[in-house]
Amino acid sequence: MVKNQCVICDIIAGKVPAHAVYEDDDLLGILDINGAAPGHVFIIPKQHIPILEQVPNHIVGKMFNVANRISSAIFDTLKVQGTNIFITNGVSAGQKVAHMMVQIIPRAQGDRITLEWPPKQLDEEEMSTIELKLKEEVSKIGFGSSESSAPTARVAAPAAVVNPEAEIEGEDNYLLKQLERIP
Repeated sequence: MVKNQCVICDIIAGKVPAHAVYEDDDLLGILDINGAAPGHVFIIPKQHIPILEQVPNHIVGKMFNVANRISSAIFDTLKVQGTNIFITNGVSAGQKVAHMMVQIIPRAQGDRITLEWPPKQLDEEEMSTIELKLKEEVSKIGFGSSESSAPTARVAAPAAVVNPEAEIEGEDNYLLKQLERIP
């Protein structure tokens, strides 16, 4: 798809009306007109980029930072109980427009929005085969499979006890709000 045929690019150019909730030099955050729930937001790069793998790393990082902040705003203003933050990356994954976007969907208990799939149980041999293939491919892109360089899952240390009555401003207040949402 060429840029001039992309409805997302037309929104960015102002040719198609949209309700923007965020904008900077690189990104635009808009309400989805056909959203799964009120407050469903798309965060889109202003440059025409069809899939995640083509987005420059600094923009990917910025997109998820903005997604995190917009998710917080959704919690605070819409009083929802959760959000789904995801990407449909490619036609087979459900991407309907060839312009990469991060979606944020506000969630509430019993909202009947389904993002579930039937589990596919793999046997140990299939799991091992997939693991080896992926490790080999990932090692080619600089995330080697050696134990010293491989990312590891970590459990966060307990946060310091915070006085919830204290007035905290700026970044600290934002982080405190995030801690309050941990299930």
